[in-house]
Amino acid sequence: MTFYPVPIGAFNKKLRLAEKHLSTSCPKLSDWIAEVGRCELEPVWDREPFESLVRAVAHQQLHGKAAESILGRLIAKFPDQPFPTPLQLSRMRVHSFRKCGFSLAKTEAIQGIAKGTIKGLVPTREAANRMSDEALTETLTELRGIGKWTVEMLLIFTMGRLDVMPVDDFGVRAGLKHLYGFEDLPKKMEFPKWTDAWQPYRSIGAWYLWRLADARK
Repeated sequence: MTFYPVPIGAFNKKLRLAEKHLSTSCPKLSDWIAEVGRCELEPVWDREPFESLVRAVAHQQLHGKAAESILGRLIAKFPDQPFPTPLQLSRMRVHSFRKCGFSLAKTEAIQGIAKGTIKGLVPTREAANRMSDEALTETLTELRGIGKWTVEMLLIFTMGRLDVMPVDDFGVRAGLKHLYGFEDLPKKMEFPKWTDAWQPYRSIGAWYLWRLADARK
């Protein structure tokens, strides 16, 4: 099965279908969708999985602005191109990563992604388009420092996959807490009870949960 390319118009139509489905599936989510408006998810269709994984690692456990600052310092080391290549990152010294602001663990993860890409372990965009969510997750989590959350960010924000629920994400858990008025953050095993009815558009549900978490900070 090939999951891409998806014409922008067709993808936007799917977003509208997702909004209707989610509104029908959950009255509380319906009210929030009505308040927020249309989903504005815009996957980066032309980005390679290698770059997306590096960016996702930078964002692990960091505020967005801090992660982008660190990434900016890394990219600035290669001023004549939009993003460093796998070969360049594989040859970059550890202390250079640390000067950019990356932890040792993130440095090792990024170098692992770079070397894995060179070896063909990280699929190209074209190859990834032909892989299922499960296959991509199984393949990429073999890399050091790449967990399920990192792959889920790739699936949603790069591959445009519509039915991903990142239950390990703090923002998603916080959003579900606010949506249903829980006293504590919901546990991972509790998500199916509350979000399985959102299939096949759980990625869009997650997008609205992120918006809710941001609004309740």
